[in-house]
Amino acid sequence: MLKLTPEEVAFQEEVRAFFARDYPAHVIAKNKAGQRLTKQDHIDAQRALNARGWLGVGWPRDVGGTGWTPIERYIFDEELEFAHAAGIIPMAVIYIGPIIAAFGSEQQKTEWLPAILESRSFWAQGYSEPEAGSDLASLRFSAVRDGDDYILNGTKIWTSGAHWADWIFCLARTSREERKQQGISLICAPLGLPGIRVHPIRLIDGSDELARIEFDNVRVPITNRIGDEGQAWHYANVLLKTERLSYAHIGSKKRDLAALLDQAAKLPARGSGTMDRDPAFRFAHARIEARLAAIEASILRALRGEISMATAAALKIACTECAQAITGLAIDLAGRSRLPMLDRSVADWADAAPAVAPFGPVALQSYLFERAQTIYGGSTEVQKNIIWRALAGMAR
Repeated sequence: MLKLTPEEVAFQEEVRAFFARDYPAHVIAKNKAGQRLTKQDHIDAQRALNARGWLGVGWPRDVGGTGWTPIERYIFDEELEFAHAAGIIPMAVIYIGPIIAAFGSEQQKTEWLPAILESRSFWAQGYSEPEAGSDLASLRFSAVRDGDDYILNGTKIWTSGAHWADWIFCLARTSREERKQQGISLICAPLGLPGIRVHPIRLIDGSDELARIEFDNVRVPITNRIGDEGQAWHYANVLLKTERLSYAHIGSKKRDLAALLDQAAKLPARGSGTMDRDPAFRFAHARIEARLAAIEASILRALRGEISMATAAALKIACTECAQAITGLAIDLAGRSRLPMLDRSVADWADAAPAVAPFGPVALQSYLFERAQTIYGGSTEVQKNIIWRALAGMAR
């Protein structure tokens, strides 16, 4: 249990009041109804946060960030999720924004950071490749120097948010070195350049939030490189540590567990009574609650100090498994109501199958989406390798 100081309690109340009074009500309504948000919904949400000075989470104040303490950031994230607000699209704000602030040139900070905060530009992350997913250091995407430009060639895949993005930041091989982690640079490109083709990847639930992106002799200026040439592995690890911790979503997990109890109280159990009194359901629910409490305590300890890659890896695994357990319990509870695969991008999606409980199709699609957590942001196997290497180093 997080014990807040009086100042932190006041901040929590301020955040809670903001989401109740000053945040776009239509975004919260659509989230509560299980309807998918549009790009404009996210723009409305992010601009409301930015107007309050609360969008640049993890950014220093001198470039428009919040300058929050880790606990304030934790409080904000939890209240955002309790309120059913839109999650901040991470690629620009949470991933590349802090990297630009820390390692970017003054020109990059001046041009890119305000556009991110004002939601004038959306970004995609170009890391994984067809032959280099979890083994990121094996990437083949190349950036060959040609005067004051780089020529980019290769393919990025499983690129989240590319259907909305204006820019992409890519890990690119600029030289061949003895260690494959060396000779990699972080280079940014507008997605509208000649030679870039974006191919949506249709997911099992009908959405197309992922893409394969091909680069064919794409020319970008060297001023689009963030930091020093060949040093992107360091920048990538800084980003990945942030990315892996961003999957915690403790607030949404608490919210979803509470919602499952509410749903269970409306469903009949075998024999008599309702599912919220069913011993098997209550036992499964309690196990997940206990696991979530342990994860929350670990994250709060981590937030009070420097987070190692091994700690971030362990928390990423724990949060992944917890999220999958919650969605697994949800589809067990939904029963036959989970069967329809409905298009939740339309306002009346729930009316398409009036004979089923509306939470069922949402539970199914959430379950299918959470299967990917085992892979994205670094697969569970890779996270275990990071932990093993850390333990092996301590044993020497």
